Amino acid sequence: MSLITLTTDFGTKDHFIGAIKGAIYNELSDARVVDISHQITPFNITETAYILKNAYKNFPKGSIHIIDVDSELSVENKHIAIFLDDHYFICADNGIISMIASEINPDKMVEITIHNTLTSYSAFVKVACHIARGGTLEVIGKPISDFKQLNEVYPFINKENDKIVGTIIYIDNYGNVISNITKKLFNEVGKNRLFEVSARHYKFKKVFLKYNELINFELPPEKRQYDGEKLAIFNAADYLEIAVYKSNLKSVGGASTLLGLGYRDSITVKFL
Repeated sequence: MSLITLTTDFGTKDHFIGAIKGAIYNELSDARVVDISHQITPFNITETAYILKNAYKNFPKGSIHIIDVDSELSVENKHIAIFLDDHYFICADNGIISMIASEINPDKMVEITIHNTLTSYSAFVKVACHIARGGTLEVIGKPISDFKQLNEVYPFINKENDKIVGTIIYIDNYGNVISNITKKLFNEVGKNRLFEVSARHYKFKKVFLKYNELINFELPPEKRQYDGEKLAIFNAADYLEIAVYKSNLKSVGGASTLLGLGYRDSITVKFL
């Protein structure tokens, strides 16, 4: 039996998470359901795409991912089911899938056609359980060849090939701000050149691979005063991030609050 994962912007106060899980178990009593996140910023497609891209690959092949964010059905927001990288994704065609499919082409895509009077999550549950029972995508939808692109996924590279202009696509639980500039793109454009990373009026001439790389461990612990230091880093997902060491949004703050960096703000890499 395949795993079914849930990613939504439902939060935990309302009844929706319980309802969608109840619908799954009512349809498939022996289903295995895993929550990825229900704390997505409401209707934030880019944030959803970032979280899902970095979560799904840790699940077994054949897993089924329900993504219920900005999914109200309309003529401009159709529902799709996709088989990509040996995983199934069920979501609205609102750009979410474009970050996941930016490097891997889908093997199969359909527009879901089984709605009738079903709510969005009820239709998604029907499709997920159909797949979990071994059903094919063609039964629940008609084949399509394209999906909506999310422009925020892609940074801008100037014609001189010495500058990458990215945007902040996600702010994590620590207040660290994550851009859409990947380590792979950084290396392809940079070609080992010196560089300067700019975020507002803050400049960085080094990008760390671990947060604690900024610490001089030769100093005795009582002389180390690195908490609150700002740094640029390639995070665990290999995206360029601006962080504050040992940050805490609930007390001292994080890069988002202390440096005044927010969603969709620009981060620029200039190669010298």
